[in-house]
Amino acid sequence: MLTEERKLHILKKVNTEKSVTVQELTDELGVSESTIRRDITALSREGKLIKVFGGAVALDEPPSSEELSVIVKESINKDEKLRIAKYAASLIMPGDYVFIDSGTTTEYMIDYITEKHATYVTNAVSHAKDMVRKGCKVLLIGGELKENTEAVVGADAILYIQKYHFTKGFFGTNGINNKLGYTTPDVREALIKRVAIQNTQIGSRFVLADHDKFGQSYAVTFADFGGTVVITDKNPGKLYMKSLDIKIVDE
Repeated sequence: MLTEERKLHILKKVNTEKSVTVQELTDELGVSESTIRRDITALSREGKLIKVFGGAVALDEPPSSEELSVIVKESINKDEKLRIAKYAASLIMPGDYVFIDSGTTTEYMIDYITEKHATYVTNAVSHAKDMVRKGCKVLLIGGELKENTEAVVGADAILYIQKYHFTKGFFGTNGINNKLGYTTPDVREALIKRVAIQNTQIGSRFVLADHDKFGQSYAVTFADFGGTVVITDKNPGKLYMKSLDIKIVDE
């Protein structure tokens, strides 16, 4: 089946059933998950559906509260996130031992990763699959799998991460607050981020955040600003430029 035929099939199914998963489409069309993800990404960029973790929903389908958070992450400031992701991927060098956090901007990174002589550790199932298909060496953390984000969390995952020391780490965040540090709404994901960031070399703890994250705060702090570098798309203002090490990725 040609690409356009697949995309038409996906769009018809989404509009009829209001939501669809990558696994359903893979089974129906007999192609790989990465192919389906690329098709969904293309349709999302064309404004024909909404991409969510693990699938897609119709434009006119009211999402649940959990879906909404994922949809917002996917759809807001996408071009900025892609620029951030491209720059972040360029920092990976041969021999690096890299932690890649779950999340949308870190997911975009994978399209730009070219370094095959590095080892990648992640708690995101979708990230691991996509990197393996690119020919990367990947270690997937074991533990409890969150259904809505496909992130691995829990005590077993924390013990797994504690064994490693990363030369570079790439992390997502929901909020950056000058008093609270880096925050996220989910305590389980916060604990994973906290351990991984502590086990990453100081100065190589990269937080990927578009400009809207500055000034935002959520329930759980997973790290303070010490030893981190924020990769963002705009100058966040004097307060944050003074208290953070910031790399601004221009167009």
